[in-house]
Amino acid sequence: MAGITGAGAAPHWSLVRVMSYAKDMPDLNHGDDAAAVNSLRSAVMRLSRRLKHQRVDESLSPTEMSVLGTLSRCGSATPGELARKEHVQPPSMTRIVALLEAKGLVRLEPHPEDRRQKVVTQTEQAEAMLEESRRKRNAFLANLADGLDEDEWAKLRAAAPVLEKLAHL
Repeated sequence: MAGITGAGAAPHWSLVRVMSYAKDMPDLNHGDDAAAVNSLRSAVMRLSRRLKHQRVDESLSPTEMSVLGTLSRCGSATPGELARKEHVQPPSMTRIVALLEAKGLVRLEPHPEDRRQKVVTQTEQAEAMLEESRRKRNAFLANLADGLDEDEWAKLRAAAPVLEKLAHL
């Protein structure tokens, strides 16, 4: 098989990818920084898993929901622009957009300047579904946060813009 170096060996590309990933990681020399990053990763992953169970439409994947959220925040976009914003490959975004179009959640319109391209616009049905999803997830988070004291609430309010920035880097 291509990329296999010996019997039972892992594919060469995965070792290169892992090594490259390790080189690209920031140097966290301070124990406090490493602990904070680890704690942040763990908390974000746990909250994300719990929020995924609060979906209004179970037929949509988290990626499809994310694309609809991006369209809601940023407005209409080409599939290529959406792919960049969602950090997926253009062919993957083309498939996602086709699925959303088939479900009546987006429509494709001609690009105003380049007729070879299409512009993806969400439908009113998508906006209503997103609003219900936001309401449900916000209620879930508010219920969780009910147990916080005033100092914890202040820290959460201060951290929210930083987390938002991280989410969009």
